[in-house]
Amino acid sequence: MPRPQPHLEEVLGSEPGPHIAALFDFDGTIIAGYSATAMLREKFQRREMSVEEIAETAQVIAQHSLGNIGFSGLMTAAAKFMKGVDEESFVTFGEELYKKHIARKIYPETRAIIEAHRAKGHRVAIVSSATIYQIEPTARDLGITDIKCSAYEIEDGVFTGEIVRPLCFGEGKVLAAEDLAAEHGLDLDQSFFYSDSDDDIELLERVGKPRPLNPNLKLKAIADERGWPVQRFASRGTPSWVDYTRTIYATGSLVGAFAAGLPIWALTRSQREAVNFSLGLFGDFATAITGVELEVEDERHLWSARPCVFIFNHQSKADVMILAKLIRRDMGAVGKKEIRDIPILGKLMEWGGTVFVDRADGKSAIRAMEPLVDAIRQDGKSICIAPEGTRTLTPKLGAFKKGAFHLAMQAGVPIVPIVIHNATDVAPKNEFVMRPATVRVTVLPPVDTSGWSVRSLASHVREVRNMFLRTLGQAEEEGEVEPAKKPPPGKAAAKPKKAAAKKPSPRKGRTA
Repeated sequence: MPRPQPHLEEVLGSEPGPHIAALFDFDGTIIAGYSATAMLREKFQRREMSVEEIAETAQVIAQHSLGNIGFSGLMTAAAKFMKGVDEESFVTFGEELYKKHIARKIYPETRAIIEAHRAKGHRVAIVSSATIYQIEPTARDLGITDIKCSAYEIEDGVFTGEIVRPLCFGEGKVLAAEDLAAEHGLDLDQSFFYSDSDDDIELLERVGKPRPLNPNLKLKAIADERGWPVQRFASRGTPSWVDYTRTIYATGSLVGAFAAGLPIWALTRSQREAVNFSLGLFGDFATAITGVELEVEDERHLWSARPCVFIFNHQSKADVMILAKLIRRDMGAVGKKEIRDIPILGKLMEWGGTVFVDRADGKSAIRAMEPLVDAIRQDGKSICIAPEGTRTLTPKLGAFKKGAFHLAMQAGVPIVPIVIHNATDVAPKNEFVMRPATVRVTVLPPVDTSGWSVRSLASHVREVRNMFLRTLGQAEEEGEVEPAKKPPPGKAAAKPKKAAAKKPSPRKGRTA
């Protein structure tokens, strides 16, 4: 059963309106852990810090931990290392840090709370002591344009080695929130502030609805004393030994599942029946042991138009076991060529009907998929492909490649879109461990491809991608689409819609 989320339920039942603010701390609240720690680790791994800088940084951090220097002293010391550095290089570093470390640390529960506030028309903002370079990429992903944060002084695009005062810390956060309220007509007495630390006690006391998330011991004690509702998330952060055990068993179960199918192959001489048995067994076992529960909408479409080309949005390595549990039998797949080189796993997937392609070579990929047309036409198999080509960092849908659509058109079969809403809750990109979660899946009606042509293919790809975007609640891609040909009797087809205008990109957040 999904864990209760009292903060989310409160927001869903709250008063709507743009006069209410939903303010979020960043480190420990939106993301697990500290972005500054990830930044230092990345710089150290890149060997961009001298021995003297490493020693001085360690000393400053130790002094701050002991309480000998405050946050201002910590930032002042950090600013010294920035002197003479071009700001643009740090913007680039922040983007790289986000892709490599920060994106997978975003709490899915906090994401849901932010989306609920936005649905209520509340003004969502980040108020953090971190810098814009740590925060902005995540804010952009979450659709947050209001950012109040600490800042380094810049002249002519270069850091001066000084800090901008007041810092967005302690009473400085209150000043930042009041500036935001004055800019947008917000009523802080009716507003929310989410934080994990007692360092934010001033702003927690200033708003009408203080809401500790993942609080440290001091904040937990204060919250208990004052009756503030508390919520903790375990979906990110340091994994437990149970999480590692679940993941290892789930991954290894692919070998066990195929081994269990060998007697069927030996006794019946049917590789297909053996693979079907193993595929379903793997999906059932792996989802069960990782604690992944599926909420599937319109599951009937999985069976109404086979053989077909199943396409899905690729968010997580957990997608493999989710699709195995859903599709179960008579399935082939396409995977990146690197998987073939993984010992045992690559051979098992190849035996199970996976075709490996070089994503960097479009012509090679098309040639490699030619046997799949025969598998569909002659063997009646359905093929499963991720048109994005790779996993996305967040639940936001990536661009679609045309390979799956060419395949369906050549084989003369429909496309069945499988929309996975939140597999990142289980395991985001770059994360090894899989954690328990309830994953929502929507299976859309089969899309007839009999009237498609190479000339109109781009339009049809956009049309199908917009189906995913609508289902995920994301902004649709602009452009006209050609009406789909009316399907023959007995075949279902999705009704096309004209794509909505693309929403404008959010402006870059301003520092405090």
